[in-house]
Amino acid sequence: MFRTFLLKYGEIFLKGKNRYMFEDALVEQVRRAVSKCDGEFEVHKSLSRIYVEALGDFDYDELIEALSTVFGVTAICPVLVLEDNGFDALKADVVKYVDETYEEKNFTFKVHSRRARKNYPVNSLEMNCLIGEAVLDAFPDVKVDVHTPEVLLNVEIRERIYVYSIVIPGPGGMPVGTGGKGMLLLSGGLDSPVAGYMVSKRGVKLEAVYFHAPPYTSERAKQKVVDLAQIISRYTGPIKLHVINFTDIQKAIYEKCPQDELTIIMRRYMMRIAEELAVAGNCLGLITGESIGQVASQTMQSLAATNAVCTLPVYRPLIAFDKQDIVTIAEKIKTYETSILPYEDCCTIFVAEHPVTKPNVNVIAKHEENLADCIDEMVKTAVEGREVIEIL
Repeated sequence: MFRTFLLKYGEIFLKGKNRYMFEDALVEQVRRAVSKCDGEFEVHKSLSRIYVEALGDFDYDELIEALSTVFGVTAICPVLVLEDNGFDALKADVVKYVDETYEEKNFTFKVHSRRARKNYPVNSLEMNCLIGEAVLDAFPDVKVDVHTPEVLLNVEIRERIYVYSIVIPGPGGMPVGTGGKGMLLLSGGLDSPVAGYMVSKRGVKLEAVYFHAPPYTSERAKQKVVDLAQIISRYTGPIKLHVINFTDIQKAIYEKCPQDELTIIMRRYMMRIAEELAVAGNCLGLITGESIGQVASQTMQSLAATNAVCTLPVYRPLIAFDKQDIVTIAEKIKTYETSILPYEDCCTIFVAEHPVTKPNVNVIAKHEENLADCIDEMVKTAVEGREVIEIL
């Protein structure tokens, strides 16, 4: 029955004179999402509404799933579209809509009418009463509840007439691309894919960097990260993934720096490299999946030590989340099963037995001087020799 879908949005309404820019960005993101579905669709906006219309055969469930990944969409409403054939015809069509949409006719309901077209001969209050009366006459077991109805029956009089009552939740947030671009430090764990999802929900477009350490990490570990990038790209849009060979840098740190500082120093060099790539890619900040106190490298002192090497801001959307919060989101966005695959990333290979939890930035910087004879060339080689994978 449904071939048209009304997409509702939330925060975009607050954007004042710039609202059209956010609406246009949302339309483009919707077009990207539906382009991956079977069938042909038209996406357009009209009077603060965005519509998706199927122009031929399509898979309803596939389309709903695709629209449910578009940040900025707060609700997806399958809509019955009617031509204006008079008010009596409208009442009959609404009754037919209720009959076909709800198998059980024992719910409470309320009619909510709106007239964008003010020359329509019946005003909104009269429509509510008369359409409600027609539904009650047709289905004796339904009841009116104007405060907390189980079914809110919407009737909108625009250039055409739109009837809908089904509201499927969208992901909310802001359209991707309206919040700038950031560089995500992506690993094979639970946290960083969720961080990428969370920050993209605020409109941030992503690039990503993964630090690979062959032969200590396998190609399966790298493929795991590519798979995670592909999963979150359903929400974030295309991602350029930079794969850095980190082996030589990691070995040099292991050989020349104190064992209890290995993780912090490795993390600082990851941040330096990520920032270099971010600047080259016109990113406005770095994004990590760190959460205070989760591991030794994520105490406040450790985070301060890693921040000290950056000039760009570092965004940590999971900073106050506990592990169960992160797992819940990972399960929702379908990264969980991939993240828990037992393929180690480079962070877990050279792990100190007793890592420092309250590093002194000045002491760390002093020990990094042990790398002065080799590290700059290693970083240059790693950056220039990186592999770039386009996740579409």
